[in-house]
Amino acid sequence: MTLPNQEKIRVNQLTKVFLKHKERVMALEDINLSIKDGEFICILGPSGCGKTTLLRILAGLEKSSSGEHQINNSGTDRPLQSMVFQEQGVIPWMTVEENVSLGLRMRHAPKKLINERTKTYLRKVGLTPYAKLYPKELSGGMKQRVSIARAFANDPEILLMDEPFAALDEQNKFILQEELLSIWEETKKTVIFITHSIDEAILLSDRIFLMSSQPGTIKEEVKIDLPRPRQMTQVRSDPNTAEIFLKIWKHLQTEVQESRTKNER
Repeated sequence: MTLPNQEKIRVNQLTKVFLKHKERVMALEDINLSIKDGEFICILGPSGCGKTTLLRILAGLEKSSSGEHQINNSGTDRPLQSMVFQEQGVIPWMTVEENVSLGLRMRHAPKKLINERTKTYLRKVGLTPYAKLYPKELSGGMKQRVSIARAFANDPEILLMDEPFAALDEQNKFILQEELLSIWEETKKTVIFITHSIDEAILLSDRIFLMSSQPGTIKEEVKIDLPRPRQMTQVRSDPNTAEIFLKIWKHLQTEVQESRTKNER
């Protein structure tokens, strides 16, 4: 299957079934979505709906049980995807700059390119003064900056982010959200970002995919027309985004209630 030029990712009728205690558990059912090149997509849904499973399938870390997905490869030597996890994925025995350059070094990129990109993304996330430090000397927010810098420095076709700011305090979260948007505005990478935060999804995304409770399906797509660049103060004060927030909140409430009802049967 060949994708149109503007389409970066397509998922068709994707289903994932796990075997738990000799019973089949359907995590994802008939997932269908299309994502354009350069789009910033957020996925929202109740806990346990399969958001992370979907991301892991796109990352090649899990296999689907049926259906298919395709990522439009540009034909260059860039990696297909990089993933940023909720937990800081830094390697403790490497310095900050060694962590950031890891993907490039594993690809045996030219030394000049490695040095240039490492310095560039250390500067973009504000870590240049800490380049020679080890992760044990960093705060949680700084470690997550390392993960983000490493992902962008590796220059993947798509960037997959699994609740990367969930464990941070509000101040650090806002700072990293703005830094992420700033880098994305420059690179225009295709990003799929999982979050439980409605505010965060509205701030970051072009479109939000709302998932049902388990088995996870795409129930609805919400387009965010708020002009860029954006700030959280703008998101929280705009009357149009207040309507979007309420719509998504009601969706999550409904799905959580339905999930509880299923479990009580």
